[in-house]
Amino acid sequence: MKSVELESKTIYPSKIICVGRNYVEHIRELGNEIPENIVLFIKPNSSISSELIHPKRGEPHFEGELCFMIFENKIEAIGFGLDLTLRDIQNSLKAKSLPWEKAKAFTNSAPLSNFIYFDEKEIKNLEYRLYIDDKLRQSADIDLMIYKPETILNETLKYFELEDGDIIMSGTPKGVGTFKVGDRFKAQILHNSKTILEQNWICK
Repeated sequence: MKSVELESKTIYPSKIICVGRNYVEHIRELGNEIPENIVLFIKPNSSISSELIHPKRGEPHFEGELCFMIFENKIEAIGFGLDLTLRDIQNSLKAKSLPWEKAKAFTNSAPLSNFIYFDEKEIKNLEYRLYIDDKLRQSADIDLMIYKPETILNETLKYFELEDGDIIMSGTPKGVGTFKVGDRFKAQILHNSKTILEQNWICK
């Protein structure tokens, strides 16, 4: 199984629970409707990667997301992830009312940073940023989420059993787009405006 690092520990998540359409401006930039209920889908363990690997097919988009690691059904740690999406394939599947897995859950479609322990009571003070080739492409904080982290977790537990180490990707703000081999990604998570986690990738 693929793994992620939680400070000095190696963790093997069984799955990633992803939240779709959790930021109003991102919904609008893709021309979608605001959902009446939370949208959840799964990426398997095989989607996890420590590297950013270009899928070299379709129309790949990056979607930067704040991630939560779960232990005993509680948020214990945070990290940053990229929900890589084959947009053309997703649009085709959506038009036919078919599942998204080929566009969202392919191998290496979830590059993840290392994770750090974090007090869930302080989550409301988090924000995050994603730069590509030193240009700010995405920026958001918890206030912009339609569904806040506690609500996401509670809704997830209504439908899925979470194993210790499983990850929730909480949705992406506006600013998604295409990327290419050689692009330099820098992700930051800030708490009270101070950077507490930084991750760098060069797309391969």
